[in-house]
Amino acid sequence: MKKIMLLGVSAMLLLGSCVSKKEYAALEAKQKETQDRLNSATVKLNSCLADKASAQSRVTSLEERIADLKKSNENLIQSNKDLTMLTTKGASNVEKTLESLREKDLKINRLQDAVNKKDSVMLALVTSLKKEVGINDPDIEVNVEKGVVFISIADKLLFRSGSYIVNERAKEVLGKVAKVVKSKPNFECMVEAHTDPVPYNKPPLIDNWDLSVKRATSVVRVLEDLGVDSAKLIAAGRASFVPVASNDTAEGKAANRRTRIVILPKIDEFYEMIEQEMKNLEAGGN
Repeated sequence: MKKIMLLGVSAMLLLGSCVSKKEYAALEAKQKETQDRLNSATVKLNSCLADKASAQSRVTSLEERIADLKKSNENLIQSNKDLTMLTTKGASNVEKTLESLREKDLKINRLQDAVNKKDSVMLALVTSLKKEVGINDPDIEVNVEKGVVFISIADKLLFRSGSYIVNERAKEVLGKVAKVVKSKPNFECMVEAHTDPVPYNKPPLIDNWDLSVKRATSVVRVLEDLGVDSAKLIAAGRASFVPVASNDTAEGKAANRRTRIVILPKIDEFYEMIEQEMKNLEAGGN
């Protein structure tokens, strides 16, 4: 076997030595061309492999997105089924809720009517008071706040300084107020006295609390003497703790020394009016 191989190599060497330089150059050029083509093909192959990897990555990403979309679609389908079941199950409840809302709306309207009726009565009362009392005096003010009538009378019109004895001029004004209050049997009358913060101590009274309460009861007694039902009267002293102006000036202190007569509907009768409206509503519904 070795002899045969030696003979083959020898023959090749002999044959190689027989190739001309021209042929050798041609072969060498051919070999170079082939090598260049091989290098070019290798570059293209590497580029194709890179494109393939990139495409494979995009395919994987798209497959993941498709899987997510399928899952989301399944969830939406399930949610739609659940919603359909809830809608079907709750249809009658929705109708009942709407009916309940309509009933509540009617009740609210009835209550609003009652409140409006009360407000109308209060406005009529204000008109009557202004007509009777004659608001030409700057020391008397009549107005409505939050559905309640207030008659505010300056301290100097009712009392002398530091006194709780009602003067004769004030009795004339209180007489007109009493006339209006007596004409409204469904209303109560609260007398609310206020002072300034200047310390007060004239025995038997020891401070502004005593003075404000004593002034309130003095006005109440005048109204009683003028025929107002005692059960409709309330006396309240507020001392200096509810000012309407600054106490830094004499004018402010004078404004804070005042007596308010508050005319308000009896709460129990107001609620009875509302209750009656509710009964009317129920009777109408039946």
